Amino acid sequence: MRVILAKSILIGILATLASLGLSFAIVPHLGGQVAGAGLIMTIVCPFVISIPASLLHLWQADRIRRAKAETTEALEKLAVAYEDLKQLARHDGLTGLLNRTAFLDELASLSRQGVTGGLMFLDLDYFKSINDRHGHATGDEALRLTGDLLAAHRMEQRDISGRLGGEEFALFQVGLTSKALARRCEDVRQAIQAIDLRSSSGARIPLSASIGALMCSPGFDPDDCLKGADEYLYQAKSRGRNQAVASI
Repeated sequence: MRVILAKSILIGILATLASLGLSFAIVPHLGGQVAGAGLIMTIVCPFVISIPASLLHLWQADRIRRAKAETTEALEKLAVAYEDLKQLARHDGLTGLLNRTAFLDELASLSRQGVTGGLMFLDLDYFKSINDRHGHATGDEALRLTGDLLAAHRMEQRDISGRLGGEEFALFQVGLTSKALARRCEDVRQAIQAIDLRSSSGARIPLSASIGALMCSPGFDPDDCLKGADEYLYQAKSRGRNQAVASI
């Protein structure tokens, strides 16, 4: 407010000087004199009128400027919040991986691009017993560590990993051959088995996963591929769990 008042006074002074300059330049040519009451009016009127007028104008302009700045800041925060909500809507809150819907959307996008690759469908073995014996906090830790491991196994920029629900996970790796897919499945299985999961007492809790994997050809259907991988996952479970079965 002090700045606005100072600017208004400066405008008043400049207006008065301009009024005096015009008066002394024009009035004598008209046969008059700038003196007495005329001189007082020449000084007082512009000063008295310009200061309140400029004060109001500058105050309103400052309010508008502040309002625009606040609006811009609010819109920027809204945009950030919107992006955060989009991320939350697409990612699992516990593991940070894509949720089921987002994973299938990304898989469909890769299919439209003509991408080929290997789809792994994983299920943690006897996960319910971990929850029942050691508590849900330990179960959540098992899920989180598995999620971290799968995120670390994204070798290519377009590789995707997701938590499809409960203890089910999926990993799609671009450009794999059948032999490479089988090796990757075994690498992931061994890595999960090596996870150092501990109980509240510090005892190590065994963790393993059954894996079903399927090669996805160009133009593949994401739902069909997931169903196919699920069939191989069922085979891995029926064979005793803690193993991988992949399409040849």
